Amino acid sequence: MTDHGRDPCPWVILNDFGGAFCMGAIGGAVWHGVKGFRYVMRRKTSPYGERRIGAITAMKARAPVLGGNFGVWGGLFSTFDCAVKGIRKKEDPWNAIIAGFFTGGALAVRGGPKQMRNGAIGCAILLAVIEGVGIGFQRWMAEGTKLEPPPPLPQAEPAKALA
Repeated sequence: MTDHGRDPCPWVILNDFGGAFCMGAIGGAVWHGVKGFRYVMRRKTSPYGERRIGAITAMKARAPVLGGNFGVWGGLFSTFDCAVKGIRKKEDPWNAIIAGFFTGGALAVRGGPKQMRNGAIGCAILLAVIEGVGIGFQRWMAEGTKLEPPPPLPQAEPAKALA
């Protein structure tokens, strides 16, 4: 099932990298903003202004890092997904699972072979679950759109001849 609404593969990598970076940066800003606010709030004598400063400081320090991490994952996944599509010449859920396997392994390469294996398997399982849930949800939603066959036409009895 080809998604004709997407850009061709070289451009989709940049698009996915940017989208993942934005998701990570925005989510990281929210997460670390709340975390920084709560950290300063733990001190009993902190005025409200210090809480805001703590939240902004935590956001500025950590949100871009989380955005970069998300961006690297999204860019690698999209690169491997395009490569797998090019090699297999198919578009099915296995592409995402294989791309997830390679992405998890590539991200853990600095940890050695065991960490690469564990990261690759873990990421492949995560993508398999995501793909499985997506397929199940599509089937569940499609059940409501199935048309029922029309009822059969009434059969007329043959006319009896007058004797």
